Amino acid sequence: MSDTLLNIPCTTIKGEQTTLADFHGKAVLVVNTASKCGFTPQYKGLEELWQTYKDQGLVVLGFPCNQFGKQEPGNEGAISEFCELNFGVSFPLFKKVDVNGAQAHPLFVQLKKRAPGLLGSQGIKWNFTKFLVGKDGQVVKRFAPTTKPQDLTSEIEALLK
Repeated sequence: MSDTLLNIPCTTIKGEQTTLADFHGKAVLVVNTASKCGFTPQYKGLEELWQTYKDQGLVVLGFPCNQFGKQEPGNEGAISEFCELNFGVSFPLFKKVDVNGAQAHPLFVQLKKRAPGLLGSQGIKWNFTKFLVGKDGQVVKRFAPTTKPQDLTSEIEALLK
């Protein structure tokens, strides 16, 4: 991953400090998530991608966000428990973050710059926006919340070759 993405500090949902350097050499799918969203069932599809491709070099990273319709009101413990109990989530989850605005997490600032949305928009429109990052650290593509995880299979397989 490029140095800028590699060195951005992130905090896991359990409070541990890390950087994306821990995932260097892997394809990474970064998703802003929420527990009370119409797209929340995508957790199941994200977990399926993780289980299918983790041994081939894919990492799925979930970043809960409460900026869209206040659909992630819980604290980290509640979010983690909800994801595990309802969707069997075992991929890495991180501390709740903002993805837009002055308090946007630096990772999302960089992802939006490198993979703008429609008409060059840098804002994230809703929960479950997905960013696919190649093994080389380059942001490959941004996917809309309506894009189902299973629809990313061919793009992921191409990156893992």
